[in-house]
Amino acid sequence: MSQNNSSEPKEEMREEYDFSGGVRGKYYKQYMEGTNVVLLEPDVAKVFKDSESVNQALRVLMNIAQNQVAQLSK
Repeated sequence: MSQNNSSEPKEEMREEYDFSGGVRGKYYKQYMEGTNVVLLEPDVAKVFKDSESVNQALRVLMNIAQNQVAQLSK
């Protein structure tokens, strides 16, 4: 890479970038809490097209598991 030695200051940001409506730290708390990204295998992704369907299926599975544990502990 070569350095540009021109006397003109290099523009830092394009004019079309407008952050005037931005909010500083808007997602800071969420970021600090971490993320919970899960990559689905292709065969699973064919069935579960969005996060809502995945969450619904997992809640059903959780309920089944909790009911089985409750029955075993009786």
